[in-house]
Amino acid sequence: MRLRLLAWFAAGLAFLMMVLSPLAALADDTTEPAEPSSTTTATEEPDDQAGDGETVEPPDGPYITVVLQDSANDDAPIVGVTLTVTAEDGTEVGSAVTNDEGRVIIETPERGAYEVELDQDTLPDGTELSDPDDASITIQVRFDGPNPGLFPIGVEEVVAVPFADRLVTALTSGVKFGLIVALAALGLSLIFGTTGLTNFAHGELITFGAVMTYVANRGFGLPVILSGVLAVVVSALFGWVQERGLWRPLRRRGTGLIAMMIVSIGLGLLLRNSFQYSIGSARQSLSQYVSQGRRDYGFISLADKELAIIGIALVTITISCVLLMKTRLGKAMRAVSDNPALSASSGMKVDSVIGAVWILGTALTGLAGVLLAINSQVNFLMGFKLLLLVFAAVTLGGLGTIWGALFGSMIIGIMVEVGPLFGVPSSIKEVGALVVLILVLLIRPQGILGRRERIG
Repeated sequence: MRLRLLAWFAAGLAFLMMVLSPLAALADDTTEPAEPSSTTTATEEPDDQAGDGETVEPPDGPYITVVLQDSANDDAPIVGVTLTVTAEDGTEVGSAVTNDEGRVIIETPERGAYEVELDQDTLPDGTELSDPDDASITIQVRFDGPNPGLFPIGVEEVVAVPFADRLVTALTSGVKFGLIVALAALGLSLIFGTTGLTNFAHGELITFGAVMTYVANRGFGLPVILSGVLAVVVSALFGWVQERGLWRPLRRRGTGLIAMMIVSIGLGLLLRNSFQYSIGSARQSLSQYVSQGRRDYGFISLADKELAIIGIALVTITISCVLLMKTRLGKAMRAVSDNPALSASSGMKVDSVIGAVWILGTALTGLAGVLLAINSQVNFLMGFKLLLLVFAAVTLGGLGTIWGALFGSMIIGIMVEVGPLFGVPSSIKEVGALVVLILVLLIRPQGILGRRERIG
């Protein structure tokens, strides 16, 4: 029987790899969508053209490329502008004139720092640099191939946004992020509260939901909404396969929780590397809802997809809490969480209840991955990066408690987004939330709500 279950689990993983493998080629051809910009940029591989409209092959070695566009005129290319490249010792490396696309390509003899000077006298009438004093820039040539430069042209002066407006925006983003974390934390709390397992592969379950959405959308051409629904269903099925093929046999063998935690670390590594092989290391985009303008709703502004993310998360969390509080399944989950042995002696099918917990928990976690993919696109590390915050949310609210997971997630989400307004660098904005976690646990080790408020 054990061998049969392990065979089923292995077959499930093999099927997963078979489905994901064809996406490796697709990932190479799918690029991350460019963020809208109002400045001159050169982020793409240049077309094989140089100044004066002449067609040339890009050099094999390092070279500098600059694209001049007028941001004040719908990013129209600026033609006929002369740019000169000078080495650090003052030696002129070369010069070129922007072609019909506003692009120049200037080869450099080696890597290093070079100064690029724009001849303002060659700018068309009515076009000027945003700052006339910035007619030269320094470019660090570090790579063989294109090394882009930037000259802001036609960029209007940025008006400082009042602190109150920035605070409202950060709080709104914090609520949205907190709700996504809450879905994943709810799944983690259900599994931990029922089985006692600290699942370090939980982050990969978030990524699994996102990757399945990407598979259905990009691989099979389904709309994003339908892809997300299918991803949640497949995530629930994957949770059931894990329970039947891996965790249940380990429990029946009497495997300790520490050993099972180590198994979850190995499973997380397996899934993470499988995702990297399948979709690549670059961020991948869905076919819809990549970039949307915001609408004003009173004193807050939200894109349609952000409003949908908040609404879907709230409805799902509400339904889950009602399910856990009012239904027989919810009562059974609470009973198994409190005392599995007593529940079994009372005639309750403990393994079936735990199986239902895994199905519900992975479905909620997969939904978190779907919403995160719609919000910020797909990357093989997205769940792994979120794992620490999910653990922090569950611990902050109280281990094994549903309300605690929700409450802790909202605190974590808001702290992460609001922190940069109070001096926390954006690159480490998660640190503020973790500091709050430490301070709370020093005062109340059982978490904010503790065990008394548990509903599941």
